[in-house]
Amino acid sequence: MARVPSVPNALHRLARVPRALVPRRTAPTGVAPASSSRPWVRAAGLVAVVVLGAWLGLLVVGNVRVPVGPMNTTMTLRPSLTGGTKINVSPLGALQLDSHTAPVRLDVNVDQLDPERSQALVDHPERLSGLQDEVADDIARGTADLAVRSCVAVVTGATALGLLVYRRPRRALAAGGLALGLLAASGGTAYATWNPDSVLEPKFSGLLSSAPSLVGDARSIVTEFDVYQQELARLVTNVTKLYDATSTLPTYQPDPTTIRVLHVSDIHLNPASWKIIASLVEQYQVDVIVDSGDTMDHGSAAENGFLDPIEQLGAPYVWVRGNHDSLVTQRYLEGLKNVHVLDDGRARTVAGLRFAGIGDPQFTPDRSKTNGAEQSQELAGARLASALRDERTAGTPVDVAIAHEPSAAREVDGTVPLVLAGHVHHEETEVMEYGTRLRVEGSTGGSGLRAIEGKYPDPIETSILYFDRDTRRLQAWDAIELGGLGLTTAEVSRHLPEENQPGATTSPSPSSTTPSVTPSTTAP
Repeated sequence: MARVPSVPNALHRLARVPRALVPRRTAPTGVAPASSSRPWVRAAGLVAVVVLGAWLGLLVVGNVRVPVGPMNTTMTLRPSLTGGTKINVSPLGALQLDSHTAPVRLDVNVDQLDPERSQALVDHPERLSGLQDEVADDIARGTADLAVRSCVAVVTGATALGLLVYRRPRRALAAGGLALGLLAASGGTAYATWNPDSVLEPKFSGLLSSAPSLVGDARSIVTEFDVYQQELARLVTNVTKLYDATSTLPTYQPDPTTIRVLHVSDIHLNPASWKIIASLVEQYQVDVIVDSGDTMDHGSAAENGFLDPIEQLGAPYVWVRGNHDSLVTQRYLEGLKNVHVLDDGRARTVAGLRFAGIGDPQFTPDRSKTNGAEQSQELAGARLASALRDERTAGTPVDVAIAHEPSAAREVDGTVPLVLAGHVHHEETEVMEYGTRLRVEGSTGGSGLRAIEGKYPDPIETSILYFDRDTRRLQAWDAIELGGLGLTTAEVSRHLPEENQPGATTSPSPSSTTPSVTPSTTAP
């Protein structure tokens, strides 16, 4: 009789069969195994849920209403690629501060002026002395409340969205935890990159006339601002005054000892420029206008009538020739009253400042390129530098030099504190190797007729330069940018030289570091 193996023994023998003999189940050709693709998909999906949920949470509940002094404000955190702080002062415009670099931006909306608290300040003006400390405390309290509320908002938003997508409490809680970690990391980055001096150089948008009043005069920027909270409180205090003035905005009241220079360039026959310049002269109480050339487009005698409004601008007009201005243009300007034409290094004292300039050695109204153009610019700059050294030797040092092209202006490095130029149709500022500051102005005419050549119109750019009357050194400047053809935008940003930053030591004068030979530099 044959013996039948028991079931347990048979199973045991089957278990000992080599695994290589057991056929494997393979995935279809061209399809990656699930284990190699699903983790990445899951991770990407989780990140999307965390970011979207946190953003929705901030949008729905991530804001706090905070009374700041006499005003009611709303503080909000918003996702951002660049960070910073934006203070919305409707209907006046907005202030943008480069306060930090992080994926979140702090928005502060000034909602309204509280009538009772404002009236209390009017009835008891002695309270204004403590308003800055009060505002600083209010901002600190509001920021702390915003941090707590934002944490709750991102955790709630990410958890709710995670529960909706995954329908698993553990996954939803993981999304909420990751959102909280993301917000904490963003806060740490903001803290590490925090720049308390950013309020010294705010960028304004909105009503042009209100910007100088919000910032204050050039001297008080340096002497009255100590810490970030006090600086921000000062801005809020001045905004209160703007609201209190209702329909009549306060005019800009500069320091009476400060010399104000309006720098314009590359007007290119834009008739709208004269109205803008006249408005700025009146608004900022400008002492002298400096034009670094290319006032015309072709330099023809037929264009000369375009220059006549210069006599009615309300301030002396210092001018150097650009490559679109001819000698015919120059001679016509020399015949206008209140116009000071500078050429060949000639120096002139106007409104308490000594200027020297040189005209562009080229005349290229058709924008053609000529052989030796760069060499001629360097030669013109060297002639100007020689004239500046002669003025200093004679005991009449020049405060501001003027040339049209930056390549010529670079040649005067070390012979003058400040040199102004234009030509490139966008503003630039740099301190060169031997201490001279080069300030290149954009096109005050919005590039003239060329404004319509591109997809977007070129902006109208100009600037107000503030000089100390005693030292005749640059204290600050306001860069002004207006929307080009068909646009109505306006931005004003305040800038301070490094030596005027709080706590900075006075930098040596360029005259103390002048090399024996003018350095050879290249154009930008």
